[in-house]
Amino acid sequence: MNASLPPPDDMPAQRQAVLDWFVRRQRDVWSDGEEAEFQSWLQADGRHQQMFDQWSASWRALDAVPVDMVNEMRRNLQRDKQRQAAADPAASRRRLFKPWFAAAALAGVFSMAGWLGWGHWQSQPVFTQAVSTQQGQQVQLGLPDGSELRLDAATRLQVNLYRGRREVVLLDGQAVFDVSPDADRPFLVMAGPVAVTVVGTRFSVRHTPGVPGEEGARIAVEEGRVKVVPMDAGGPANAAQAVFLGAGEQLTVNAQGRLSPVSSVHADGIAPWREHRVSFVDASLSQALAEFERYRRTGLTVSDPAVAQLRLSGTFDLRDVQTLRQALPMALPVRLQARGSDFEVLPAR
Repeated sequence: MNASLPPPDDMPAQRQAVLDWFVRRQRDVWSDGEEAEFQSWLQADGRHQQMFDQWSASWRALDAVPVDMVNEMRRNLQRDKQRQAAADPAASRRRLFKPWFAAAALAGVFSMAGWLGWGHWQSQPVFTQAVSTQQGQQVQLGLPDGSELRLDAATRLQVNLYRGRREVVLLDGQAVFDVSPDADRPFLVMAGPVAVTVVGTRFSVRHTPGVPGEEGARIAVEEGRVKVVPMDAGGPANAAQAVFLGAGEQLTVNAQGRLSPVSSVHADGIAPWREHRVSFVDASLSQALAEFERYRRTGLTVSDPAVAQLRLSGTFDLRDVQTLRQALPMALPVRLQARGSDFEVLPAR
């Protein structure tokens, strides 16, 4: 004889039983005795079969979730909870959603179709563009939200605009961001070891891991205010580590995510490269030459480690390599030795 139907306030216990049976049936070993017990449970209440079928169908829907949606949700969870994503995509979908899904089951939400459709819609960018510049090339890029980006030479970045946020990943190089205000859609720039969040302002971000001494990032603000947070395990670290920069302020972040003290922007401004200028303050010669090479070929090589570490200060025109060649022997104890059409920078005699 079937058991009598439980009163409505026993429904949470019934839902928990559905979840328990489902989890048990996912194990590799399932005995005949367990199957008999399961069938007995199904027959004990007319609702059990329907509830179990609804749960199973909703769980199977997780494997149909588009990979890009799963990846996006995983990134959001990493930022919020600093969790690492699993390597197996199919298994990661289950591990990613299971805590939420279990809670949904206990709350009586068995149908995922509407939620999945809404979540997938929300996770899709409304605009995406990858942009790169060549040696010596600068590009002005306008975005659909009204923001303007000025990309320096040898720069690569990815733009993704979503319905609820705006994101740019600066892979290499530097850019000035003139962000159109939108309090409902924060603007996030991720650059190596740091994330910069704004609503509307003008600032520059540099991330040039291939340039000696510039493996981290540099952020400088011209107008407005930005929040700088070091990255940790693929997402922004604890918000308590955030530093706010106002107009005329800057900081650097090393490759390990450690923030420097806030300092004043140099007199040349946040991005002197916009006027084809570069300023060095106690930079190594190797760093200075690598910076010039981002804009044009210098024809200068350094093989002596001691010469490479000589310190250079000054402001130079990025378009004038000839003046650089003439200035080096006057600024540093070096000489230039012709090597075909190029020159090697050697210690002065």
